[in-house]
Amino acid sequence: MLYELLYPLRDGFSPFRVFTYISFRAAGAAVTALLVAFVVGPAIIRWLQQMQIHQVVREGTPDTHAGKGTTPTMGGFIILLAVFVPTLLWMRLNNRYVWLALIATLWMGAIGFLDDYLKLRQKRAGQKNEGLVERWKLAGQITLGVALGLYLWKYPLNPLPGASTTVPFFKSILIVPSMLGLAWVYVPFVTFVMTAVSNSVNLTDGLDGLASGLVAIAIMTFAVFAYAMGRTDASQYLGLFYLRGAGELTVFCTAIAGACLGFLWFNAKPAQVFMGDTGALALGGALGAVAILLKSEFLFVLAGGVFVAETASVLIQRTVFKYRKRKHGIEYAKANRAFRRAPLHHHFEMKGWPESQVVVRFWIIGILCAFVALSTMKLR
Repeated sequence: MLYELLYPLRDGFSPFRVFTYISFRAAGAAVTALLVAFVVGPAIIRWLQQMQIHQVVREGTPDTHAGKGTTPTMGGFIILLAVFVPTLLWMRLNNRYVWLALIATLWMGAIGFLDDYLKLRQKRAGQKNEGLVERWKLAGQITLGVALGLYLWKYPLNPLPGASTTVPFFKSILIVPSMLGLAWVYVPFVTFVMTAVSNSVNLTDGLDGLASGLVAIAIMTFAVFAYAMGRTDASQYLGLFYLRGAGELTVFCTAIAGACLGFLWFNAKPAQVFMGDTGALALGGALGAVAILLKSEFLFVLAGGVFVAETASVLIQRTVFKYRKRKHGIEYAKANRAFRRAPLHHHFEMKGWPESQVVVRFWIIGILCAFVALSTMKLR
């Protein structure tokens, strides 16, 4: 919005020319997101406390989490405001990349809000806190994935085929399913990525500050790729595919990072508020959408390595439990789990790691994963 308002006045006031630079607007979005979170955070937390919208502690979590049942949840509203306001202020309003990312974020945030709302209503009614039925939550995620996949397939955002993707460590290789007579595969692929990424962030949101810190690290990694892939010179030098207009996603990514850091101010241990599914699914949707729009879906495995490990731990835990239950009975299965608790962060808590130690060590691993992902720019 600021670009459309101020850049046309550049001839009368030359400093307004700075708005043509994505790097300047991306920095502005990050700072604005941080400030918005600082400003609206206390008010939203007070409102959540007044409405008695408290965290629903999941079954099976360590006993040390019992006291968190009085902490407000649905703090994802802070994140959503701190993402949408700066992005709309600093983006170029005619950019389809950013609009698609914003729609995906809002859609997933709405699913998360519905899940949080139903959990709270069930808790107050003395019912089991199951929230939104899993199949309906999955239906909402799949609907978004199918819609995004079909749109990119039928209405490409750049000269490259819409239904295509790239592979880390390989340059000049674009995987185009339609060339193999498998164009239809792209839509299920996008749907899987969107669903998997959003759920992986949701699973990781179990400790104070864990998910918000890891999302900030991963999204900044994608911000670097978006900036490079949106420039002809940088993409050519690095052996990346040039995606015209994709550079604007840098503004969106830095707004996400700023919002996460601003939310972390209130979410650091001891947390004043939790993001809930409202924030976790929204952030997961944002990460998934950016990876898909940059045709870098496989890059998420590297940049979001911690999220992948958290999801894998849940899948392994369930698979092993069901197998041992069928073979040896439920008592044996309970006594011989693959992990002491799943997701993975709870496993280390059960081993005696303090919560803050788990969070910081997972952040360190997240930074390492980001470095590995960034190294693929040159190792091609």
